[in-house]
Amino acid sequence: MPFYDSVVPAYLQMLGTMSAGLKKAEAYAAAKKIEPAVLLGTRLFPDMLPLSRQVQLACDFATKGSARLSASEVPSVPDTETTFDELQARIARTVDYLKTFKPEQFEGAETREITFPTGPGKTTTLTGQQFLTSFSLPSFYFHVVTAHDILRTCGIDVGKRDYLGAN
Repeated sequence: MPFYDSVVPAYLQMLGTMSAGLKKAEAYAAAKKIEPAVLLGTRLFPDMLPLSRQVQLACDFATKGSARLSASEVPSVPDTETTFDELQARIARTVDYLKTFKPEQFEGAETREITFPTGPGKTTTLTGQQFLTSFSLPSFYFHVVTAHDILRTCGIDVGKRDYLGAN
């Protein structure tokens, strides 16, 4: 299986489910007369990041993971979104970016050394396979599932089928 097939389709599927969840959340907020900022600022626990930041980070892991694995320049995206529309636009830009990649850009990615930041002044170097399976995808899924769980905690009708993107 081409390495591309383990990367881009996984990101695209889950970004689609995240977008659908945000649409449900926006409709829920309108129906219940809840300020959207309240939902977007909801956290599972006080020391965890809010829904809006979970969406931003999921987009970042998809964008930066694909860039690093394809040996492309890693884009910088500021975290300025504060509304449902802005977060949907960020997801859409991420999806558009991911759709620019071609399978051949990922050839040799599994053995390519990838150096990436892991904290202030710190970097880690892994092979592409290690980077994908032990950092990039797990981090991406963590933020997607945390966003999904925040929606569920808020009372939005989302479940496993929504998370998986089933129709």
